[in-house]
Formats: sequence, C-alpha cells, structure tokens
Amino acid sequence: MNFFKKIFSPAQDDAANISDTVTSTIEHNALDEAFVQNFISKGGKFLYCTHQEEVNHNLLSIIEENHWEKVVCFNNDLKKILTIVGTDNTSNIQKRLPFFTYCERLVADEGSILFSSVQVSHHKITNLPDFFIVFAKTSQLVKNKSEGLMGIRDTYHKNFPTNISSIKSYMPEKVEDDFLSFGNNNAKNLYLLLLEDL
Repeated sequence: MNFFKKIFSPAQDDAANISDTVTSTIEHNALDEAFVQNFISKGGKFLYCTHQEEVNHNLLSIIEENHWEKVVCFNNDLKKILTIVGTDNTSNIQKRLPFFTYCERLVADEGSILFSSVQVSHHKITNLPDFFIVFAKTSQLVKNKSEGLMGIRDTYHKNFPTNISSIKSYMPEKVEDDFLSFGNNNAKNLYLLLLEDL
C-alpha cells in the first residue's frame, strides 16, 4: 500500500499546486476587473501593458497627445524612462506639467491609488500637478485599503513611510467639496500605465 501511495502522492501534490495556482489566478483576475471597473467609472484613464516597451510607447503617446514639453518627476528610475522616450523632466513642481510617479498600491474595491512619502516626498497631493501619470504593476493590486496598508508595512518593515494618502477621484472638475473633506480634495486627472508582472 505504501508503494502506491509514494507513486501517486506527487501527482496529488501537483494537482493541489495546480488547483492553488488556478484559484490564485481567478482571485487576481477578479481584483483586476474590480479595480479597472471602479477606476474607469471615476474618470481614470487606463492603459494595460504587457512589457516595458509598451509602457514606454504609451507614456510617449500620453505626453505627445497633451503637448507636454516636460514632466515633473522625483524618481531616478522613472527619469531614465523619460530619457529613453526623449522627454525632459524637472523636480520642480509646476502645475501645468504632469507628475510621473510610482504608487504604493492599487485598491480594487474603490478604484483608488495609494501613495506615500516615497513617491510624493514631503508634498501634499493637492499641491502636486493636476495631471498624474502613474506607473504601476499588477502585483500591486489589493482588495481594500486595509490590505494596502498591510502591504506597505510588509514592503518597508522598519522604515514605514509617512504621508500615506490616496486619490479616489479622477475628475477634479466634478468633485464637490463637502464639509467633511473641505480643503482636502485629492482629485487628479490621472493616467495609469499598468504593467503585467504576474
């Protein structure tokens, strides 16, 4: 009996691994769909990319379509991408120029995007340019803000970033300040370049 168990156990383990992979893929696809649906319904502009060259091409198209001569960028890796696509950049905030940045997490249940001081430095989101171009990866998708904050904690361990905030609306012209959010409106015109990395 043990002989047959040894022969057939690996196949059962493989079946269990395949089942886990399929379940994980289904859950991730559900997150993808929920995020994209909520993001677009709030006015976000979404570009799905399967490889880095596609990210570069879409970034250049966005910049040319909007006739931007320069891009605000704080991150050195993103500045290299801007150099590749032939676009000048600056670290000085200018409202008329777009802000090119990474993010912390993409929150599926509300279609929002989490940022921290790692991306925005000491600046408040409201003080940054009106147009954002965000470069994110599918592995950054989370179900809700709670998972997003846990993910940030896991990423940074002891050096937990400050200034964690989110953008939930992508149509600044349609956001009405109510007494609960007066002066704290983070709405931005936002393009999302989402790279598949899973």
